[in-house]
Amino acid sequence: MEQQPSVLKEIRQHGTKSFPCAIYRTHSMGKGAFVKHHWHDEVEILYFSGGEFRLEVNMESFRISSECFYFINPGELHSINTEAVESHWEDAVVFSPEILSLDACDEVQIRLMKPIRNGKLRFSRCITPQHPAFSPLRNAFGDIMRAFGQVTEECAAKNGTIQSVLPDSGLVTDDLTSQLYIKSSLLYIFATLLSYGLFTPAEKNFDRRVESIKMALTFIKENYHNKIYISDLAGQVNLNEQYFCRLFKKAIGSSPIKYINEYRIRQAKRLLEETDLQVTEVCLECGFNNLGNFLQEFQRHTGTTPLQYRKHFELY
Repeated sequence: MEQQPSVLKEIRQHGTKSFPCAIYRTHSMGKGAFVKHHWHDEVEILYFSGGEFRLEVNMESFRISSECFYFINPGELHSINTEAVESHWEDAVVFSPEILSLDACDEVQIRLMKPIRNGKLRFSRCITPQHPAFSPLRNAFGDIMRAFGQVTEECAAKNGTIQSVLPDSGLVTDDLTSQLYIKSSLLYIFATLLSYGLFTPAEKNFDRRVESIKMALTFIKENYHNKIYISDLAGQVNLNEQYFCRLFKKAIGSSPIKYINEYRIRQAKRLLEETDLQVTEVCLECGFNNLGNFLQEFQRHTGTTPLQYRKHFELY
């Protein structure tokens, strides 16, 4: 079966249609999944000021315990888990390289911007404070955060790290002056990376394992309200069931069945927050054919019942 392009991407629009760039701040509260597995067509620059994290990118795992930058290339499957109980933040700038494209077909567009957009040129994965590029990158990253108007001077200077006050939903800007500052800072980041040889040609070998996982996640998202068998998922990617389960566990960190149940519970929480559906209706809508099983899974994942969860949400 010929593989089709993956369609399970982030639904959210990063930035606006005319200026596809946004910043995000995510707050960790104890161990566990911090940012779920996802992918998008935009470039993502992640800044960690400290803490204990595990970043998963495609089939690789990176442990983070000190200040650093990580770059996520377009289309890469990634997630973040916290490894410590202490509270920490992760900042991100997510943008489409298109915002740096110009009508003028100069060498920058031909040799840098176009290969990045086409996936032929990739960002280096990690830059730490020991690398000479780190300090100028941190300054430019801070300029981007300030251009969005949400960084206080006191926090920005604290211990030489970038500290900001952002909503988890991210921020966008339609201010023309801010957009120019953001573009100039991104161009400065690109120039810094280029000067230190931190762009690399994309590997020619296509990793079908990652695309297989993307297709499986897509199938789950589109069919979670129905009964899903392992054979259904394995059949989507033309793999035998045993090999598929091993591959899924290696890439996602849990079995397919566990992931499906977790996804269904996330959808159940959303329905309890956003609708007036009865608990039985939520149960059926999320693919649980047995109310007792649904209540047990919901309690295991949230520590409370669906009705208590809804009441608590309504209070806040």
